[in-house]
Amino acid sequence: MQIGADTQHLFENKRIFVVENDEINSMGLQFMLADENETHVLSGISAAMDKARDWPPHLVLLGIGLVRSEGVSLIGVIKTAMNNVRILLVCDSADDDTVQAALSQGAHGTLLTPLRIETVRRKVDSALGRAVPLNIPVVRS
Repeated sequence: MQIGADTQHLFENKRIFVVENDEINSMGLQFMLADENETHVLSGISAAMDKARDWPPHLVLLGIGLVRSEGVSLIGVIKTAMNNVRILLVCDSADDDTVQAALSQGAHGTLLTPLRIETVRRKVDSALGRAVPLNIPVVRS
């Protein structure tokens, strides 16, 4: 099902790994991104590393719960194993200490929950280097 899919993106083959221990978030992200990207939901970091050997991703959406359980050094491990892949953290707050530590270790940004399709697609497109339209409200007096 294509909901607001940009037809220009349909012909690009951008591979995204969703590595998140929250099933609701991971399924939601897959649904939001599958129309314009090759989106893979993986159960854990070891499954992601195994798949990345044959199918390297362009972007990893990483749940902050995995960073908490594995440690912030996980960011460096992923970047080394996956050819310096870009990483967006799926989290509740960008002000969280673990999120800030992961960003300082090389994560590229955050996707804040609750997830909204417009925000997710805009952030993912930006992380993939795609042109992102600016929405600047105009106030008329």
